[in-house]
Amino acid sequence: MFVDSHCHLDKLDFDELHGGIEDVINKAKAANVEKLLSVGVTLSSFPNMLKMIEPHPEVMASCGVHPLDVASDFSLTQFKQYVAHERVVAVGETGLDYHYQPETAELQKLRFEQQVDVAVEVNKPLIIHTRNAREDTLAILRNGGADNCGGVIHCFTEDLPFAEAAMDLGFYISISGIVTFRQAKELKEVVRQIPLERLLIETDSPYLAPVPHRGKENQPAYVVEVAAYIAQLKGVSLAEVGEKTTQNYHDLFLR
Repeated sequence: MFVDSHCHLDKLDFDELHGGIEDVINKAKAANVEKLLSVGVTLSSFPNMLKMIEPHPEVMASCGVHPLDVASDFSLTQFKQYVAHERVVAVGETGLDYHYQPETAELQKLRFEQQVDVAVEVNKPLIIHTRNAREDTLAILRNGGADNCGGVIHCFTEDLPFAEAAMDLGFYISISGIVTFRQAKELKEVVRQIPLERLLIETDSPYLAPVPHRGKENQPAYVVEVAAYIAQLKGVSLAEVGEKTTQNYHDLFLR
């Protein structure tokens, strides 16, 4: 059994590639992917995403404001109401991205700090996006007491010291299809060194489809390709990667 711990189900191509959310879930189940976490990136899109997944108990949700969407409408009161929903098991996707939008760094930090505060308050784990912002990301997590709620560094592309610092805060490290890319040499070495007990797997659908699907739209069924590559890197069985990452998902999000 496998779990896709990070996907954006409301952003898939339902016009050309899928016959609705049920079709996506059925394709995942056919690949032995039994549970999904659909991740929110703006407050305005959250209600429709939640409505889409509500009939499907195998799909849980997160609510957050992505660092590249910090200019979107935000109400702290509304955010707290959404986070309190019983299907919401995590806060995020939140964090910092100085690669694409360095000009919004101060607003990114504010929104990130607000979301960390809420996550700690309600004791729900954080889903963190970070790019070109290692020091600030770790500082905000430490200063905000994020070790009290834990979380995951999603779509990990950082170095081993960053991974170790995050794990010291009680965070998991989530690996996407990037690990299968030929040029991701440093990431492959990091994955070899992180214990399975601290790893999650994800697709980040519809983005970052793993080899051999690279260049196509990603979908939750493809998370098995990520697991298979991790198994190869670590010299363990695919079944063991599936078992351990599924247990980690339960320990973090369904506690």
